[in-house]
Amino acid sequence: MLVEKGFYSVNSVTPRGEGKYGVSVILNKDHDIFKGHFPGNPVTPGACMLQVVKELTQDILGMQLMMTSAANVKFMALINPEKNPELLLELDIDASEEQHIKVKNTTLFEDVTALKMSNTYKKI
Repeated sequence: MLVEKGFYSVNSVTPRGEGKYGVSVILNKDHDIFKGHFPGNPVTPGACMLQVVKELTQDILGMQLMMTSAANVKFMALINPEKNPELLLELDIDASEEQHIKVKNTTLFEDVTALKMSNTYKKI
């Protein structure tokens, strides 16, 4: 898990109604991932953001998940941990199906939308 290795820390989790959450995270600008992606101009890798959304969803639901699909993944702004370490992830979690969890995510820093996506996970 990324959180155990210090990639990010959870600042707060705020329930916002049925299946909706606002999660504030702080990226660790000193994490080794940013030394290679990219030296002198760190950018948060998209794969890491997919993992962050999965981990936050697991923590909220208290269960292990495996991603089965990602749709409408739109990276709209670069996330530089030196300039914008605090992210707000808006999660809309639909756990109404027995085996699958659907999550819509919008990730923002300040007033900038950096990422939008819809993921489906299987309970494991």
